[in-house]
Amino acid sequence: MKTLRLVLGDQLTYTISSLDNCDKTHDIVLMCEVMAEATYVKHHKKKIVLLFSAMRHFANELREQGYTVSYTQLDDGDNTGSLFSEVKRTITAHGCNKIVVTEPGEYRVLESMQTWQDELGIATEIRSDNRFLSTPHEFSIWASGRKQLRMEYFYREIRQKHAVLMADGEPIGGQWNYDTDNRKPPDDSLNIPSPYQTNIDDITQQVISLVSDRFDDHFGDIAPFQLAVTREQALHALNQFIENRLFRFGDYQDAMIQGQPWMYHSHLSFYLNCGLLLPMECVQAAEQAYHDGNAPLNSVEGFIRQIIGWREYVRGIYWLTMPDYAAKNFFGAKRKLPSFYWTADTKMNCLSQCITETKKNAYAHHIQRLMVLGNFALLTGIDVSEVNEWFLIVYADAYEWVELPNVSGMILFADGGYLASKPYAAGGSYINKMSNYCKSCHYKVTKKTGESACPFNYLYWHFLAINRDKLNKNHRLTMMYKTYDRMSTEKKAVIEQDSEKFLASLS
Repeated sequence: MKTLRLVLGDQLTYTISSLDNCDKTHDIVLMCEVMAEATYVKHHKKKIVLLFSAMRHFANELREQGYTVSYTQLDDGDNTGSLFSEVKRTITAHGCNKIVVTEPGEYRVLESMQTWQDELGIATEIRSDNRFLSTPHEFSIWASGRKQLRMEYFYREIRQKHAVLMADGEPIGGQWNYDTDNRKPPDDSLNIPSPYQTNIDDITQQVISLVSDRFDDHFGDIAPFQLAVTREQALHALNQFIENRLFRFGDYQDAMIQGQPWMYHSHLSFYLNCGLLLPMECVQAAEQAYHDGNAPLNSVEGFIRQIIGWREYVRGIYWLTMPDYAAKNFFGAKRKLPSFYWTADTKMNCLSQCITETKKNAYAHHIQRLMVLGNFALLTGIDVSEVNEWFLIVYADAYEWVELPNVSGMILFADGGYLASKPYAAGGSYINKMSNYCKSCHYKVTKKTGESACPFNYLYWHFLAINRDKLNKNHRLTMMYKTYDRMSTEKKAVIEQDSEKFLASLS
């Protein structure tokens, strides 16, 4: 019996469940670069380089370990262009009578795989993804009967289950969450370390040439390319973060400094989400740094919460709610995505900086995504599907299971509060507090209305006003509506006029 073991481009892990009990003498491991997956949205060029290069390196490493690997490169003459057709071609070529694959990270791919057994006429086994700490079934049990699914409570259970930062059944330090300690504004005197960089080898250079040729019309820059493309390199990136950045990650994780896109963040989501790193090895490395006295608790807990709390939680939400979740649009947002999301050609410096860095790096940290790029999309009512597509296109760590709940739930409140307890809307004062962007902006953050005022200032109140019927009962917004109600009729009219004028300019 010969089994086809399919390994997807975001499953680059030696211990992935699809390889469990693999008979190296008979089974075929299939990996393939296909145009359908590279273009179902027009992924950032740097993301395609990362995945194709990492896939090719991983395939070579599997061969060195004795696996028989069938690898289809994008420019192979007999490449059929889709995942299903490559599976079908390989089954025919090698006489396989069973398919084993680890469940994919996107609903559309799983839906397709569930038809393969009937379409191909051979047994197809879709195994659970063993890289995560919670299965979709376990999450559904946790969610059952709860009116609100708050990440904090899920996170506590995961920490207890895996004994992370725990002592005698209690959280180390006496509290579960140190987020209030992690909001220091930027300090221009900070000596921020350089991000991880690796040399470009022949394999990566070949992929760069391929992507430059075949995906020239996709968004983003390839150079400089400095991402890890092997497990060994990804482990170096992890170690570099633990040694050079973790100790200040907590304090400045919400801070934004012009010209410093990487700050003290880990940049490990590139590798976690494609399989080069595993969640618990990152968690354990950070936990060990705390026990060794090399990083404070607020930094370590904050980093760990991102991995075993938020990352696991959004995956649970995704599989619990799909496919209906993708259609959620609580505010009925329908404005077209402004062209400057692709060009960075806007007078709003915060947006220009974040989009420029996204184009260059295929990366922005979570506050840039949430409170600048996402906040603007929320306040201006940009169509949910267009915002989701943009986020999926532009970031090299974006896969639908992690992108969709973050954008629709956290950023756009499109699910009406299923994921977040309130919309993450804010005026210019938040961005001014947490960044130095406003110092170099065409607009004045201290002005609330008028042509020179920061658009975030009046757009914030306009958003609350036009959505009052949907948000009025949200207790977390009570004080803001009381503040709005104390404004004079004239001030409210100016806010509305400035907002409508600005929104019209977006078209």
